[in-house]
Amino acid sequence: MMMRLIGTFMMMLVAAGLFVTPAQAQNGPLRIEITDGVMEPLPYAVPDFVPENGAASQMAVNIARVVAADLSGTGLFREIGKEAYISQITSFSSPVEFADWRAINAQALITGAVAVEGDNVTVKFRVWDVFGGQELGNGLQFAGTTGGWRRMAHKVADEVYSRITGESGYFDSRVVFVSETGPKDDRRKRLAIMDYDGANVQYLTDSTSLVLAPRFSPTGDRVLYTSFESGFPRIYILDVANVGRRGLQSREGTMSFAPRFSPDGQRVVFSLETGGNTDIYLIDISTGAETRLTRAPSIETAPSYSPDGSQIVFESDRSGSRQLYVMPATGGEAQRISQGSGNYGTPVWSPRGDLIAFTKQSKGRFHIGVMKTDGSAERLLTASFLEEGPTWSPNGRVIMFTRETQGAQGQASLYTVDITGRNLKQVRTPDGASDPSWSPLQK
Repeated sequence: MMMRLIGTFMMMLVAAGLFVTPAQAQNGPLRIEITDGVMEPLPYAVPDFVPENGAASQMAVNIARVVAADLSGTGLFREIGKEAYISQITSFSSPVEFADWRAINAQALITGAVAVEGDNVTVKFRVWDVFGGQELGNGLQFAGTTGGWRRMAHKVADEVYSRITGESGYFDSRVVFVSETGPKDDRRKRLAIMDYDGANVQYLTDSTSLVLAPRFSPTGDRVLYTSFESGFPRIYILDVANVGRRGLQSREGTMSFAPRFSPDGQRVVFSLETGGNTDIYLIDISTGAETRLTRAPSIETAPSYSPDGSQIVFESDRSGSRQLYVMPATGGEAQRISQGSGNYGTPVWSPRGDLIAFTKQSKGRFHIGVMKTDGSAERLLTASFLEEGPTWSPNGRVIMFTRETQGAQGQASLYTVDITGRNLKQVRTPDGASDPSWSPLQK
């Protein structure tokens, strides 16, 4: 039956200490809740997509390879190599010889075809439950330009991921970050943007001024960041499409930093230092009207909204060490949620609303961790000499962060890890990289 592949995947997760609630299994699309443990990745095959004309030959191969890289990169899937294939896919409309794919233990099969006409590309694909002998869902088709072929491959992979796991994917997304060059004592920094996997890097600013903490808008079309070009930290908004920018209203003699958009994209919450005191403020982007949200003699910074916009998590040293607090989005009394030893910082709310990621410094080591929104069930996912600044994938399943190596030649790099602490890997970039911010899925 059609759900057999998903059912098999579910059983693998349950056996690994991962589970699916019965209500979710019975009502609507299956949702897999990964909690802990190690699992055997699901074996799948992606034969080269079929070129439907001569101009599509190489692109058909390239698209299939990106789809495979996306799926295998999650750690949830294992590709079966071409050397094991018994039969080949020579036509998009030909019947699938399921027995041949069962024989090599492929539980999922992705087939596709590509046509290129001038600057236009069409990609169509199907996802097959091999042991059930049926197609999962209906075939789909994406169209675009030859320059956007990688994005079409990511969209195919997102759909495959969703059909097998029951969750939305995260491959058709981008990351804005700080690109770093030069020696450690004279580091040059500029804003850059790339595909989630490190491809298609483009630079948004030059390196004449120090830039920090870029943050995507909820729609992915704008980026907030902090620049020192005036000599003091000031917040700017940059339009990704045309690289136009403007500064947010800033009072004379103040320093503004650590900005983040509200979920509706109409306001920005940030830290403002004035008169030697740092508090959290809110500014309306269209009117410039400011609202002060905290009033404390301590340092309040790194605010992040809950997905529904009702609460803000932030970092404060009001207790004598850096800890995490949650307050209403309108300000008011804040509740401390971090309870462990050490210092906590850079909190960011998951897009799913269930977890908060953070940086922790304890016993001379840095960690990226997650906790529930009330501070319970804290889990440290990583540990190294220096790491910070977590950002969530659009589906709340993966965290990207900065890791820096030790010593005079130490360099910052981007890494990803899933929320169980599995599948830690580096994201390759042309130069050093820090301060990532993951976009929502592209439209």
